[in-house]
Amino acid sequence: MIVGVPKESSPGERRVAVVPAVIPALVKAGCELLVESGAGLAAGHDDDAYAAKQARIVDRAALFAESDVILQVLGPGANPTGASSDLAAYRDGQFVIAHHDPLSEPALVQELAARGVIGLSMEMMPRITRAQSMDSLSSMATIAGYRAVLIAALQLPRLFPMLMTAAGTLKAAKVFIIGVGVAGLQAIATARRLGAVVSAYDVRPAVKEQVESLGAKFVEFDLETGDAEDKGGYAKEQSDEFLQRQQAAMARVIAEQDVVITTAAIPGRKAPILVTEAMVRGMARGSVIVDLAAERGGNCELTRPSEAVDVDGVTVLGPLNLPSEHATHASQMYAKNIVTFLLSLIKDGQLALAQDDEVVQGTLLCRDGEVVQPRIRDLLGLPPIASDPSQPAATDQKEGAD
Repeated sequence: MIVGVPKESSPGERRVAVVPAVIPALVKAGCELLVESGAGLAAGHDDDAYAAKQARIVDRAALFAESDVILQVLGPGANPTGASSDLAAYRDGQFVIAHHDPLSEPALVQELAARGVIGLSMEMMPRITRAQSMDSLSSMATIAGYRAVLIAALQLPRLFPMLMTAAGTLKAAKVFIIGVGVAGLQAIATARRLGAVVSAYDVRPAVKEQVESLGAKFVEFDLETGDAEDKGGYAKEQSDEFLQRQQAAMARVIAEQDVVITTAAIPGRKAPILVTEAMVRGMARGSVIVDLAAERGGNCELTRPSEAVDVDGVTVLGPLNLPSEHATHASQMYAKNIVTFLLSLIKDGQLALAQDDEVVQGTLLCRDGEVVQPRIRDLLGLPPIASDPSQPAATDQKEGAD
């Protein structure tokens, strides 16, 4: 089986789907590796490093023409700019495993199906114990949470830690994290390591213990949160009435903060507004908001994706694709996730999709010219494939930034 690793076609994307260190496991499983020349350079891996692990370096055309399986970081749905060139390169019967953003771009899943591609989505990995080592959303959220704190620390006109100096005592910065998923937890840990006084809020009261275990304070509001968590352990979308009450309670806390980092994103939907314009204007000059949900419209009412907005001296940042900024470790983590996933599907040197496998059921988007994932079919207005015994069952999915 020939596995191809192309250079990412999305502008500014520095990650690569496979790093040299994971290639021996694929070779041992009977795979031949093709890597597009220059694919790993931005992540710190040159062509010689791949060749030393028995990968064959080829040009892009040869890679797509020869590969049985394509491993990418961003598939067409997650890469609007390069979608057309990638779609045109895929061929009938080819497996494509990547981030496809299918809940936001279901039409591109239909285009994959039309080309005869067997598409599997890393975002749709079910949240089960066996799939933890394949969970790329958690891997990338870890990096995003870390990076968000560094961005805030550089933007803030004061230091994070308390310092006692001959020139007097410097007070520690106050950092408030909204959303305690993977990104939020990493943001808490990073801000604490830098010496900030950290507090955090999540609609799920069950995460209080995790917050406190990292040395932060869990902020609680007088809100009914009994139905706030889904079966997968992630926050559920809340009603407008709940969000209004939440915002009113949160305004008082935000006014006291130097830094606010928001992480609440829901795949395929607009991010909930948690920080209003009035809250921003109630913060002290020099304060910073880092909105990790900017790609989904933002948790802050004033967020503009990839821009810095000044509001009466308060800076609102909407960074995009933070994992790409730490491409070496992001690629290392993603490569582990995607290769573990691929190896779990290989039987006797060939890729086989076991229909009773919960991981396959969750991640398989399309095959044999047909969109087969129930949630995507529903978004496209397609009827269920009731008569097809291979039709995957619906599984709980997780939030994007968390």
